[in-house]
Amino acid sequence: MAQWCQLQMLDSKYLEQVDQLYDDSFPMDIRQYLSRWIESIDWDTVALQDSLATVRFHELLVQLDDQHSRFALENNFLLQHNIRKIKRNLQDRFQEDPIHMAMIISKNLKDEQRILASAKSVEDREGTVSAMVIEKQKLDNKVKEMKERVQVADQNVKSLEDLQDDYDFKFNTLKNRENEMNSMTQKELEKEKLMIGRMCFELKAKRQDVVFQLTELLDVTQTLLSELISEELPEWKQRQQIACIGGPPNACMDQLQNWFTTVAEILQQVRQHLKKLQELEQKFTYDNDPITQKKVFLETRALELLKNLLSNSLVVERQPCMPTHPQRPLVLKTGVQFTVKLRFLVKLQEFNYQLKVKALFDKDVTEKKGFRKFNILGTNTKVMNMEESNGSLAAEFRHLQLKEQKVAGNRTNEGPLIVTEELHSLSFESELQLNQSGLDIKLEAISLPVVVISNVCQLPSGWASILWYNMLTTDSKNLKFFLSPPPAKWSQLSEVLSWQFSSVTKRGLNQEQLNMLADKLLGAKAKRNPEGLIPWTKFCKQQSANEKIFPFWLWIEGILDLIKRHLLSYWNDGSIMGFISKEREKALLSDKCPGTFLLRFSESSREGAITFTWIELDVHEKPIFHSVEPYTKKELSAVSLPDIIRTYKMMAADNIPENPLRFLYPDIPKDKAFGKYYPKPTETVELMDVDSTEKREYLKTELISVSEVHPSTMQDNMMPMSLEDYRALEMSLGSRDIDVATTNLLGLEEFDLEMTADFQDQN
Repeated sequence: MAQWCQLQMLDSKYLEQVDQLYDDSFPMDIRQYLSRWIESIDWDTVALQDSLATVRFHELLVQLDDQHSRFALENNFLLQHNIRKIKRNLQDRFQEDPIHMAMIISKNLKDEQRILASAKSVEDREGTVSAMVIEKQKLDNKVKEMKERVQVADQNVKSLEDLQDDYDFKFNTLKNRENEMNSMTQKELEKEKLMIGRMCFELKAKRQDVVFQLTELLDVTQTLLSELISEELPEWKQRQQIACIGGPPNACMDQLQNWFTTVAEILQQVRQHLKKLQELEQKFTYDNDPITQKKVFLETRALELLKNLLSNSLVVERQPCMPTHPQRPLVLKTGVQFTVKLRFLVKLQEFNYQLKVKALFDKDVTEKKGFRKFNILGTNTKVMNMEESNGSLAAEFRHLQLKEQKVAGNRTNEGPLIVTEELHSLSFESELQLNQSGLDIKLEAISLPVVVISNVCQLPSGWASILWYNMLTTDSKNLKFFLSPPPAKWSQLSEVLSWQFSSVTKRGLNQEQLNMLADKLLGAKAKRNPEGLIPWTKFCKQQSANEKIFPFWLWIEGILDLIKRHLLSYWNDGSIMGFISKEREKALLSDKCPGTFLLRFSESSREGAITFTWIELDVHEKPIFHSVEPYTKKELSAVSLPDIIRTYKMMAADNIPENPLRFLYPDIPKDKAFGKYYPKPTETVELMDVDSTEKREYLKTELISVSEVHPSTMQDNMMPMSLEDYRALEMSLGSRDIDVATTNLLGLEEFDLEMTADFQDQN
């Protein structure tokens, strides 16, 4: 099995390690699109030869051009754009140094092997079954073994045909010679008859062997088919559910397609062999002929197995999703186009352009009082054809929309569920005709349940429903799920919550952060019990009429949006601790240097907000903790978080403002942690004025955050200065110069106080 396919079967913690191997210098997109080509080349050797590296570099560019052409045929503009950008970046980086690219690929492949080996060793140590990779390899071996069996059967059928032709020829020759006078002696005649008798015996034994071999082959095929349909396909669908809600990407659909296609080819070959046996039977048969006895049974069985395989081969490859919200599949808004893609897992040329698929909405849903009804707008029929990119038989619906049917009465008062808890289904129908048998096979696939919203403000609640459903059930037809939604275990919900962050950023939630969320949902008394149950109402329902008390999920959603819009880089590099209780916050800071601060999300802001807390020491050397008023999207739209931290001032009345923030927890100097995000100084631009020779200069301004505290909470050795004086000083010096001057002045004053104390002691 391909290395890339094995990697994608690993647990999420290993996938995060894989993610760290790839960056803009060599994007993961290339590894994904060109995985087979990349793994077919010895990059260690390439990295040692400049000429060979140049050849491989240009081959890679050609491969990218081919991939671009495939996307062009699919009219996928976004992926075309991405491929062009990737190609330009590669040319900029490696055109003059292709060996460097070869070294990167070689290193990444070795690191991938290391990750695979690490995953296997962990599983071995824990005594667990190295489930997916090993099981898939076993299944892969079974399929290969079946292909070998079919090849042997093919040779045996041809051998049987040759043996029967030889027997027919000699039998008819002997018969003709018997009719001729004096053509052969009686002894020669007896000898020929004896030889033909042995040939007949050998022919009957060969027939018996071939029929037994085909029977045994169908037995093995049935076992393999049952494994594919009852185990592999449901497992793939379950992985797709997990991927839809932010989990590890669903991998190895191509592998599943290869298995289905191989089994279909095997069954088609068996049917051809049975047809050949019937031809041989028509030429020569006898009492208890195994072909005569078994042909109807074997033909019926092979056809039923093929029918079973084909009827389970239509799957939803990509679940319904609005292109405007690619990370929120299965939530559809009325009047907004959505896409959905189907694949037929049996990739045979004879089926190309033979399958016409029709999309239906809520097809088998019985009348439900108070529930909304919808019509599908747009092209709801598609013909499946072979894709250029991977040769799969697929159809993609790109321009579907939903429109609500207007009904009399007030639906809101009648319906048992709110709109974001209503589940609907999108099903797909087709029909396949097998020309050789005249058999019509009904094909059907159904999407995972979808939530239909009418306003984008319903999207967070709709997504919460999708999370809860796909976390707790694999039944794609349970549309009444939210009439009585089951609770979730904390072990389940914690993983899904982490996925919400890792799917849109490069960092999920660590155990410290999850502990805080566990206490928030379960209460401290539960002691973060993995088996602790969280009801749906506590996760996403308004528990009180008080607007200040809002659902847990809407708080998380607000923070996710805040991160995506304003905090992504600082979240990814680990600067933001994020989820931490106030008690834990004080415990972490209590033994740190004054000025040590940490960043956490506000628990009182529904829209998402971030604050920082730092430690100071009072005159008695006791710790004092300060937390600034949380910054929301509004403030962060005006000033970035690093700039807020850089320029933040705290002052008491008539005292010098100073920046109390010195170290990011645990002990990282503030400027080291955030310096790379500070704005770079810009050169002054002089405007040309043809009518005036005067040089116009503007005073630079800067937005800063200032907190005012009561003087008693500040240190007594701060020099007095009014707010007006400070602003005038800042206009002429700038905030950084003020910080330096303040530090020097405070240092001098401390020195002066020490000298005074020493003088008093001496007297």
